Amino acid sequence: MVSQRGAAQSRDRFLRWCWVSGTAVVLLVLALLSPLDQSTREQIAMAAIAAAGVAAAISCAQRAARSTGRRRRAWFLLSLGGVVGLAGNVYSGLVGDPETGDAAYIAALLLGVVGLSLFPAVRPRGQELVRMLLDSIVVGGSVLYIALFAVALQADTPYAEPALTAYALPVVDALLATLAVQVMTRSNIAERVPLVLVGGGFVLYAVADVAFALLSAAGGFTFGSPVDAAWAGGYIAIALAARHPAASGSPVVDRAEHGTPVLGTVVTFCLFLAAALVRVIQSGNQTLPAVANALWVAVLVAVVARQILVVVDNESLRHGLERRVQERTTQLRSLASERERTLESVADGIYGVDPDGHVTFVNAAAAYTLGAPASDLVGRDAHATFHAPGKDGTPLPADRCYIAEALRDGVTVTAEQDVYLRLDGKEVPVEVTASPLRDDDVIRGAVVVFRDVTERREMERIKDEFVSVVSHELRTPLTAIRGALSLLDSDALDDSPEQAARMVRVALTSSERLGRLVDDILDTERLEAGTTQLELAEHPLGDLVAAAVDQVAVLADDAGITLEPAGTTEIVRADPERIVQTLTNLLGNAVRFSPPGSTVRVTAAPVGDLVEIRVDDEGRGIPPDKLEAVFRRFEQVDASDTRERGGSGLGLTIARSIVERHGGRLWAVSEGEGTGTSFRFTLWRATPHAAQPPERADDAATRVVVVDDDQYVVDVLRTVLEERGYDVIGLTDGRAALAAVEDEHPAAIVLDLAMPGTSGAEVLSRLRQSAATADVPVVVLSGTRPHDALETAALADDWLVKPVDPDRIVATVRDVIRRQPHHGRVLLVEDHEELRTVVATVLRNAGLVVTTASSVDAAREALAQGADPDLVVLDLTLPDGSGRELVADLRRDGRLRRVPLVVYTGAEVSRSDRADLRLGRTVFLTKGRAAPDAVLRSVLDLLDVAAGRAGDVGRPGQNPTVRNP
Repeated sequence: MVSQRGAAQSRDRFLRWCWVSGTAVVLLVLALLSPLDQSTREQIAMAAIAAAGVAAAISCAQRAARSTGRRRRAWFLLSLGGVVGLAGNVYSGLVGDPETGDAAYIAALLLGVVGLSLFPAVRPRGQELVRMLLDSIVVGGSVLYIALFAVALQADTPYAEPALTAYALPVVDALLATLAVQVMTRSNIAERVPLVLVGGGFVLYAVADVAFALLSAAGGFTFGSPVDAAWAGGYIAIALAARHPAASGSPVVDRAEHGTPVLGTVVTFCLFLAAALVRVIQSGNQTLPAVANALWVAVLVAVVARQILVVVDNESLRHGLERRVQERTTQLRSLASERERTLESVADGIYGVDPDGHVTFVNAAAAYTLGAPASDLVGRDAHATFHAPGKDGTPLPADRCYIAEALRDGVTVTAEQDVYLRLDGKEVPVEVTASPLRDDDVIRGAVVVFRDVTERREMERIKDEFVSVVSHELRTPLTAIRGALSLLDSDALDDSPEQAARMVRVALTSSERLGRLVDDILDTERLEAGTTQLELAEHPLGDLVAAAVDQVAVLADDAGITLEPAGTTEIVRADPERIVQTLTNLLGNAVRFSPPGSTVRVTAAPVGDLVEIRVDDEGRGIPPDKLEAVFRRFEQVDASDTRERGGSGLGLTIARSIVERHGGRLWAVSEGEGTGTSFRFTLWRATPHAAQPPERADDAATRVVVVDDDQYVVDVLRTVLEERGYDVIGLTDGRAALAAVEDEHPAAIVLDLAMPGTSGAEVLSRLRQSAATADVPVVVLSGTRPHDALETAALADDWLVKPVDPDRIVATVRDVIRRQPHHGRVLLVEDHEELRTVVATVLRNAGLVVTTASSVDAAREALAQGADPDLVVLDLTLPDGSGRELVADLRRDGRLRRVPLVVYTGAEVSRSDRADLRLGRTVFLTKGRAAPDAVLRSVLDLLDVAAGRAGDVGRPGQNPTVRNP
């Protein structure tokens, strides 16, 4: 609104200037035509010309100050030309030197030519500017030529040859007027008014200068005639042009319209033809002045030059246009090719439809998903072709289709769930996004992007099944635990101790099953996510197999199954704990599905750079179609197996994940039901290294006395025990054995009962009667069974029946030493109150002195009050900080920097974090996987190592991961 009001005010001011200027010109003409004397009219004319020139110069200068760019320079040159022309007029009038005044005026006009060439707001091309100047020469020369012949040469009075400047003035005037017309025809309508005024001003100059030339040739020109009004009018017209609102190039209309050179070309050649016609008519006249001939030659040269320039410009434009067309074609081809490559490289299906819903294009992914070549799909009705019918067989209404919504309503549909129908009849679940294609707010079609979600649906189904199965498997033992504890809590079984004990066993068994299930679920998720780190090292495969067999031995004995591991010398590169877990899962699975009295065999054989381990049973076997399915979560050959035979249904899944993480593979082989099953997996072989002799202890705590009447047996037992770090005294006589025990105070005795002289039974009786030797552990090694010598068996700590495996002897010796009362001090740091109470009770029942703390600050306070632990059991996640802070404190304490440490936490500790938690010997246990009994075993092992009472701590499968400082 404000801009429109300002434009209206500018137009009103311009109109007032026009009325004032027009009135002044009329009054000047009337004054020059009045009967005033000649001198008065001359003074009026000179004053009017001077005043008009000053007004033109000032107006152009003011407009230059308010303009920018090319328009500023144009108005500045016009102002300067006005000043130069005015100075020439004043000088000519005062001095009486017309030729000098004409020269100054020509210079002013040339400044006007340059100014007009700068008038277009957009700089014209060089060829266009030259053509405009040539057109101006043709028009101006033609007009002047016509004027000369039509006026001067048709007069009865002969003319004298005027000065050259007298002819030059109208030529330059005509050039300027024509140039103004050329610029005007190439400008928009809004800017034509000031250009018309500028051109009109130079036309008035031309008329006046032609009259001046003619009158000068006749010798009759004087100032004070109406000719002077044309000069003054020219100045006034230019001054008015500078006052127009569009003089600075500012738009005054909403829509700009560009001019065309056609009008200027038509005017140019019409005037040229008119001049040529005059030339033909006057061709018989022999009195043509030289100036007229020169003028005609100049016009002809300008016409020829113009046409040559037009031809050159057209050729240049044609070549440029061809080049641009070629470049644009190349760009369009590149864009089309890039779009096609983009569509073809996208994994999602994409197709387009026209306003009628027919397919216009299909990318490769869409064609693959829909099961047909793209050429067979283009042109089909998308809705009728792709949409599968509903569950009741009825087709989906077309007006409710997202394609119809996009085409009809312009609605963009995202994440629409749909089912597409392939051309072969197969249904494909998809997720669809449909968007309308718009062109100037008109819907021209739609683009549909869809994604095959078959795998996602399958994963959702598996997840739902997994959640359902886990929920059932968790609720079953929880229900049993709750029921058993409810009965015990209700005192209903107070009169039935046997039933109460049975309920306790039910609760214990169910809790163990629940713990195994949780551990197996966590193991499965960690292994599949790759977050479980393997501690790969070289280990004898025989030790790993023996460790797994030991763990399953009780289960096998209860089921009446014989475990038969074959010896092997292979060394594999593996994580011992994980491989023992794998073997335990496979052995436990084989025991559960084998009939009583059968045998489960474990064998190993090299296969190139790998070792193939086999666990063969004589059970019911697996149908061929189930050989791969049994490795899936909670998958069983028979749905009742989980209830009847136990297990979590995740053991084989975990075993396969562990083996694959080791770079091997696990598979099952079975001929069907009743043929047994062979589970086989591979591990990478490692180059065997020579066994390093264990560290030997000099303390009596590792000294063992071996007594047997057979020297060969003594030598064998000595070798076996010494390899495990024990200091062995071998004897074959009972009396010598009694003396050695009294002198050496050994940690344990291995005693044979059948000896000459003093028998083993007599030696054992005397040991128990002496206060100094009554507590020394004794392992009886005899060919008789314990129930055949009950009195002697009651005095022994353990009994082994010959023949016996050497490893069994070593394990028994270690166990009897360990069962000796411990009085070590343990600092237990655990924030969970119930778990802290259970672990502390287990440790105290083993004779240990336990100090408990529930936080980092409480542990620091216990240490400050004098607690000097022989071992620390530490949880890492505590309410006031991390267990790592306490480890850092212990490292700074000179007394405790090498204290043994058991890290007992809820999450597995990575290898990099374990290095930061190491004190003395360090064991890492995971809650849920390691029960409080496992904590006790690790604590006793570490205390025995610290006291020198054990020589094989860290055997695979027997103990958790142990790190030396």
